[in-house]
This record gives sequence, C-alpha cells and structure tokens, in this order.
Amino acid sequence: LQQRRGLRLSAPAAIQVTVRDALNQALDEELERDERVFLLGEEVAQYDGAYKISRGLWKKYGDKRVIDTPISEMGFAGIAVGAAMAGLRPVCEFMTFNFSMQAIDQVINSAAKTCYMSAGSIAVPIVFRGPNGASAGVAAQHSQCFAAWYGHCPGLKVVSPWSSEDAKGLLKAAIRDDNPVVMLESELLYGVPFEMSEQAQSKEFVIPIGKAKIERQGTHVTLVAHSRPVGHCVEAAAVLSKEGVECEVINLRTIRPMDIETVEASVVKTNHLVTVEGGWPQFGVGAEICARIMEGPAFNYLDAPAVRVTGADVPMPYAKILEDNSIPQVKDIVFAVKKALNM
Repeated sequence: LQQRRGLRLSAPAAIQVTVRDALNQALDEELERDERVFLLGEEVAQYDGAYKISRGLWKKYGDKRVIDTPISEMGFAGIAVGAAMAGLRPVCEFMTFNFSMQAIDQVINSAAKTCYMSAGSIAVPIVFRGPNGASAGVAAQHSQCFAAWYGHCPGLKVVSPWSSEDAKGLLKAAIRDDNPVVMLESELLYGVPFEMSEQAQSKEFVIPIGKAKIERQGTHVTLVAHSRPVGHCVEAAAVLSKEGVECEVINLRTIRPMDIETVEASVVKTNHLVTVEGGWPQFGVGAEICARIMEGPAFNYLDAPAVRVTGADVPMPYAKILEDNSIPQVKDIVFAVKKALNM
C-alpha cells in the first residue's frame, strides 16, 4: 500500500550476527526448505548442541529431523552415509573434527569414493560439520586442523568459513550439494559477531563452493588464509598499512576445490605471497598453494620466494603460553610480510 502511494520503503540494514547464529539460521532454513534434510550427532537435539549451533531445532522439527546419537562416531557417521545413499540429505555433526578420526573410514571410503566407484549412479549428499583446529586450553587431542587431511581426498568438497556470511552461505550450499562436503568451522569464532548484509539475510542466500573472497584490496603482498587466521591477516594488514605496506587479504573459504585463479590474479598484481594457516606446516594448505603458484603462470611474477605462516610442528601444548606460541599470531604475519618484502 505504501509503495502504491509512492512512499519509498527503506531496505533492511546490515546487522551484526554471530557465527553460531548464522549456522543456526542456515540449518533452520534448510530443514524448513527440504524435508529430506535432517541433523544428527552427539547432543544436537535435547541439549541444543554442544556449542548451541542447533539451538531450538529439536523443539521445532522433532525427533525424526534432529537426532541425538550415542558417543559412536563410526556408527552415526555410517548411519548418515547410508541415509544419504538412500536419498536423504543428512547433516552429521562431529563434536570436534578430532573425533572424526573415529569415522574417517565412513567419510573417505564410504562417502567420498561411492559416486566414482558406482560410475555416478549413487550420490552421497551429506555434510560432515563441526569445530576444527585449535580452541583454547584443550590440548593436543582436541586442537588439530584437518583441512589438509580432508582436502587431500578426491570425492570430497571441503569448506572452511571465517565470517558469519561465510558460515551461513557455505553451509546452505553444502546441504544442497549432491556431493559429500566437509565443513570445518572454528570453535573460537562461534561467539564472534560479523556484519551480515541484507542479501545474506535472505533464505536463498548461498555462497558458491570453490570461490574465494578478497576481504581487503592491496598492492604490495598477497595474504591467503582460511578460517580464523583470515581475521589475523586483516589485523596484520591494518598494522602494516601504517607502515606504507598494503596487503591484499584473500579468504579462501573453500579448501577443495581450491580457487587458485583468484590467488594467481592477486600474485600477478602484488608480486609477493604469504600463506597463513593454523595447521601443521608439512603437506599443509599453504604448501599446496605455494606449489600451485610455482607450477602456474603467476610464478613468473613473484619478486621473492613465497612465505608460509603455520602452526608449530608439534602436538598442541596445554599450557596457554605454549599454545599461543604454537598458533600463528598477528605479529607472526607482520614478520612474514616484512621477510617477503625484504624490509
């Protein structure tokens, strides 16, 4: 009626949404949109999720759509894979991806390889999701990053969100995808608010899997990261900007398939590359990026060797001061950039 009278309606402004709430929105919208979607895992139903990602969903959708499981990763991951083969679209939550080691046979041998081994006749539309990498004070068996592990395997898609928009858009895309998707979240980001645009507030908002995002434009050096280290890169870029160094920050968002074209285009512009990740250095995501750049056309534009910033090559210590020194910090990124630029 107001539009008929010629009154201009104001569009909804961007709002602050935590990563936890963005994931909850995505699950809620996809459970509502498609009755084949269901959520299962430890404490996801009556307890509202160990990290409250599934808060309110059991009360809204009931026992058949949101299912508490025993502490048996191999068992409930296998149930989820079988359900996906039968035509449902399960979202399988691991309380931490460290515990997905109990179910890696189901993730790799059952989910990832079935489409290929069945000559394309059996799809496995499943999402394995949960917190990945370091949290705080939970020591070695709860702090490992599995981006390189799962990114290594054909048949899987692997996504690693940073912001709330990343989390919502990638989870919705993962649920709608006909392939198995591993979604590696950061527990330390769950309570962090990010601005969510009007577009991202839509129920049809999805982020294409396999497309990186340039979070900050720059001309002197390319910083490439995924998950929580993206924020560290943005902070480091702000520090370096005061010294006249403009960093281009790339949020990978997807580990597999990797958007190497965006990285190449940035390296052609900046002539320098620094990769940042929370995982271990050997055979890591940064190592893969460096190899791909070396093998491709952007290598000829590098004015200095690429530099990797990674987690320390040790199991995660429990003591806070040791933990802090085992995870890339802003100062480590600043140091690496200055090394790459010979400053």
